[in-house]
Amino acid sequence: MTFDLRLVSTDFDGTIHEDFADAPVPASLQERLAHLQSNGVLWVINTGRDLASLLESIGRAHLNIRPDYIVAVEREIFRFKGHRYEPVEPWNTQCVRDHAELFGSMAGDIGDLMQHLSAKYDATFYADGWSPLCVIARNNPQMDAIQVELDAFTATATEVVSVRNDVYVRLSHRGYSKGTALREIARLSGLNPAQIFAAGDHFNDVPMLSREVAHWLASPANAMPSIKTQVLAQGGYVARTNCGHGVLEALNHFESQYGRARS
Repeated sequence: MTFDLRLVSTDFDGTIHEDFADAPVPASLQERLAHLQSNGVLWVINTGRDLASLLESIGRAHLNIRPDYIVAVEREIFRFKGHRYEPVEPWNTQCVRDHAELFGSMAGDIGDLMQHLSAKYDATFYADGWSPLCVIARNNPQMDAIQVELDAFTATATEVVSVRNDVYVRLSHRGYSKGTALREIARLSGLNPAQIFAAGDHFNDVPMLSREVAHWLASPANAMPSIKTQVLAQGGYVARTNCGHGVLEALNHFESQYGRARS
């Protein structure tokens, strides 16, 4: 199969962005992405951050390039147009509506769950504009224990899923994830999985790190062990280098093994 690359989807924190590095997003990766974009390849930042938080971090990282699309809070889609990111409709409106209906119908059960968890664990529990139950654990072992209880809850509530990144987790509608959002961008762009590269490092990247969504899968060396396992099991590439250097390494690997990317 030729590496006919048309869309690059990257997580942000820990995948292309490295905190406290001299260049949080490597200049070499920025140059490659800029070159790809100049030749018609779309770049998507697919993140758990909200839009404002991501844009602030992009500014602080002094990126010289802009993603064509942003997937925020693992579900909201924004497209760069003119000088700003505009919501993609009707996706975003339907996303808000479906979450409101789901969380409204489960308000009592979710309230009981929060009360149970907050009485049992010395973690931080709160609700925000995206989820009625968010948790920040004190450490990963504590979050692992909380995750077990959330998994038991979502096993009986088929439309709700927990979305975790390190010591943070929130509830979400099962129909909206980094994977389904990427599929929608691909549909709008007339692309298929064989033309899509996806890279991620943590639990909330799992839905997009699937051959059903993107054929070319990668994770940097700093990715969670389970993410590396998932990527390798599907014929993807696990880099020897961290964060953005690892993403660039993966792009180089696929190009050298399967032919030149669109350039």
